[in-house]
Parts: sequence; C-alpha cells; structure tokens
Amino acid sequence: MTQGASLGPMVRTMAGETPAPAPPPGVPSGTPAGSPVPPVGPPLHLPAGAPAAPPAASPVAPPAELPEEYTPTARDLPVIGPGRTDTLIDRPAVVPVPEPATDPDAPEGMGPLYVVGDVHGYYDELREALAAEGLIDADGNWAAGNARLWFLGDFTDRGPDGIGVIDLVMQLSAEAAAAGGYCKALMGNHELLLLGAKRFGDTPVQSGAGTASFQAAWLLNGGQKTDMDRLEDHHLQWMARLDAVMEEDGHLLVHSDTTAYLEYGDSIEAVNDTVHDVLTRSDADEVWDLFRKFTKRFAFRDESGSEAVRELLDAYGGDRVVHGHSPIPYLLGEVGTEDGESDDVAVDGPHVYADGLAIAMDGGITMAGKLLVVQLPLAG
Repeated sequence: MTQGASLGPMVRTMAGETPAPAPPPGVPSGTPAGSPVPPVGPPLHLPAGAPAAPPAASPVAPPAELPEEYTPTARDLPVIGPGRTDTLIDRPAVVPVPEPATDPDAPEGMGPLYVVGDVHGYYDELREALAAEGLIDADGNWAAGNARLWFLGDFTDRGPDGIGVIDLVMQLSAEAAAAGGYCKALMGNHELLLLGAKRFGDTPVQSGAGTASFQAAWLLNGGQKTDMDRLEDHHLQWMARLDAVMEEDGHLLVHSDTTAYLEYGDSIEAVNDTVHDVLTRSDADEVWDLFRKFTKRFAFRDESGSEAVRELLDAYGGDRVVHGHSPIPYLLGEVGTEDGESDDVAVDGPHVYADGLAIAMDGGITMAGKLLVVQLPLAG
C-alpha cells in the first residue's frame, strides 16, 4: 500500500468547533484539535546512563520498570519551549540558493535523490538546510525540478514548530509533483506518538510492565502544546498514511535503526500495509506496541551490527540502510548537555558505519547538532 491509503476510524472530527482554514490541495479539511489532557500512568523508561531531562509539562506517576530491551525515545534531549505559533512559509531563507546537483544514476526522467534526517519542529533550520541544497527558493517554494526528496520521519516534538514543518513538507510534496519530481516522507516513532496522544489521550495501555498512556509518553518525549493545539484532521490523515519502509536507488530508507520492521512483513509492501492496517483498526494497545517497537535503536551499532543490517537488506532489498532516529552523537558516544550546548557535539554530515552498510542521518538538531539534508549516494 502506498502513501494516501484510507485512514478508516483513526481520525475523528470534534463536533461544535469552528471550521479550520482550507488545507492544502488534495487533503481533507479538518477542525482544530483540543488541548492535551493531563497524563495518567507512568512515563517511558529511559536508557541507562541518560542525563536527566527538563521537567515534563504535567506531573506524572513514578515510572514503572520496563523491559531491558525497550529503548524509548530518550528524553535527555532539550525541549525547546513554544516560540512563534504561526506556520508561515514565505520568509526569505538566509542562505543563497544553488542549483540542485545532477545524478547520472537517477531513474530515467527523475533527478537526484536527497534525504532529510529528523527535524523535530526546527522549522527555520529546515528552511535553511533545504535552501542550501537548492531544493527550495527564498520564498520557501520547491525549486529542484524533477529531484526526489525523502524525509525520514520525526517532524514534531522537542522543537518550536512541528506543525509548521508538516505544513511545509505537505506543500513541497504538491509543488514537487507538479514540477516532475517528488517529496515524500516516512513514518517516524514521533508520528505514532502524536497520533496516539491525539487519538487515545490518557487511555491506559499495556506497556509490558504495568500501564502507561500515549499522553504521558508524548509529554515526556518533548510534546509541544502549540503543536497539539494546531493539529488538524488533514495533518492526522497525512501522518497516518505515511509508509514505514521504502527503497530508492539501492538505499533502504527507514526511520529507526532497528530490525523490528521484520516483525511486520517480509516485503516492503507487506510492512507498509501492516502499519496502515494497525492505524486503521485504531486499537490503543496495538498502536502502542507499534510505537514501542519503532522506538528501539542501536541495532546496527555493535559488533553484530552489520549482520542486523543484512537481515533488513536481505528481506527488503537495497545495498545500504539509511536511517534517522538515533542522533549521531549517541552513535559516536557523544551526548549533549540538557541546555543543548556542548563542545562534544560536532556533526558535519551523515555517519557511515556497520561495515559501510548503514548511514545515520539524525544529526542531533535537538542537542545543538545539525539538521542534515544530503544527496545520495554519498560522495567519496
């Protein structure tokens, strides 16, 4: 199943609310979402040794012990408080706009392939990074012709303008298609988290060691009230239709550095269909289990990492796995401070590891790293 599949009962429109402004072409209209409900249940368990995070937005119960193999999104990355609440996309970029590079290996009629790591609400930084590669112009419009652009997921949470990021990606998707290229996106664990927080709120779910809730998990993992307040039905439907796995030019694109995808199908199509089916059935425990598995990380980092990568490549094709999710400073053993300022965090580009079979694309923008927009294949 491809992006654009039917959502089913996942999205509900609240009655009695003022209609929202018209969404971008091709997506259903929606209504504003309500404010988040105070969470119940324990927060997510953190990996051992992770530094403490700023206090959550709302009080939560003491954490229950979760299984050792459970590695949720770490909350040791700084949470940026809400800044501006608009979703403007017409402010000039601060960098010059070069011409996008050509790719002699691109499929006939298609341009070069680019990938974007985790954005996490850093709208201005995304604008600057896309403009630096010649993918958008000074007005924030698609400028790359028939180029191909893939986002690896995690658009919201932690940063100040997650909804602005989603709006920009949706806009570029329409403009790129009209120009003969495309802009597409994968499902990240934070998309599942935001969908769950909106759909299920503080409904208790089985976490493997007692009960938890999407609402509590969302707040503890950088959920921003401004994002929830501005979340509309067309945003929810767009997120729920995202694919989880895709292959482009020998690059297997996934969000998370985990082999958990293998539990959802033995082909790319099967995995994507299964994920869409889970979201369509809209069972809180089933969606939580999907979220929990997509939060796993570091499967490719240790001595057996190359074997784990080959498991995915053997099942789904491709020569290399390209992923986000785990910040490169984590993979290199460098962790930023709570305020995001650390001399140890220095990311210049993607991290190639696991015998050259894996490419990490999360530059750690939430920990004073870098938002990566990179053309594939990598040069050199």
